[in-house]
Amino acid sequence: MTRINPPDPLLLPLCEGERFVITSHLNPDGDAVGSSLALARLLRRFGKVAQVWLHDPVPAMFRQLAGSDRVHVGSEAPAGFPGNYDAAIALECPSLSRSGLEEALGAIDVLNIDHHLGNESYGIANWVDSSAPALGEMIQTLAEKLKIPLDPDTATCLLVALVSDTGGFRFSNSSDRAFDAAAELVRKGARPQQISQWLYESRTEASLRLLQEMLGSLELDCSGRVGTALLTREMFERSGATHEDTEGLVDFPRSIATVEAVGLIREIDDQGVKVSLRSRDRVNVEEIARRNGGGGHRNAAGFRLAGSAADARTTVVKELTQALEKHDAQRSSAG
Repeated sequence: MTRINPPDPLLLPLCEGERFVITSHLNPDGDAVGSSLALARLLRRFGKVAQVWLHDPVPAMFRQLAGSDRVHVGSEAPAGFPGNYDAAIALECPSLSRSGLEEALGAIDVLNIDHHLGNESYGIANWVDSSAPALGEMIQTLAEKLKIPLDPDTATCLLVALVSDTGGFRFSNSSDRAFDAAAELVRKGARPQQISQWLYESRTEASLRLLQEMLGSLELDCSGRVGTALLTREMFERSGATHEDTEGLVDFPRSIATVEAVGLIREIDDQGVKVSLRSRDRVNVEEIARRNGGGGHRNAAGFRLAGSAADARTTVVKELTQALEKHDAQRSSAG
């Protein structure tokens, strides 16, 4: 298995420091939560003090993970920060602003660990590996480098990270590294059946009613190759759903046989929307997200837009159609 080991400039502050705060991006997903909790557990086994601090709460489906009840949530800093901490470790944040804690974290040294394209290398040490299938796989590598053994709870946190970011090993990042890492985590006691239940069989009734609303807004363009759907505030009100209930909804339009790229547009307030993009094959939605101030991966990315959901849909359809045409032209010239 090919791995990129963490650089020595990252290992040095981890070995010399004693107290760390660990954070990740706004609206944390399975990779963010699983990796943060796992890293905290590993550092504690390494004899360090580690506090996970997230701007937004841990989603309900991940609250079964060991240590989730110890996460400090919100914009107010944990006790003793920054003076009692040696460094912050930012996970899965291409820019420090993605943490939602940029101002507070500016008062302390930051170690940057990420696998997103377009990372700004803002830390005093930066370990960025865009070929990693998940941030959790990088944390697993870090544990091996530091010779910290994995216990079953830590392995479970890392497998949640890996399964989440590979879409249950359905996405293009389901590489040999992903499967090798997963096999090792299972050997260390991770529980794949339980993880599958948490991720795929624990939906609320409200999330299914929101799905029903969303599918009613589905539109196909570009001869059925582009799918877009809306999540309006009225839909949330009628379904009784919350933000947590949106997890995985973007994958339903992508499941249509002809669809190659998807945009899910969620109203935030009167001023703007959040756009989640997904694609198959080589259609690079990260480029679209980056042009619009966001980021992500080649086949999964997101950004925010000012204006109405209807206007955003027009923009998203145009951008995705152009991306498909670019992909077609490249494939034609190569053939």
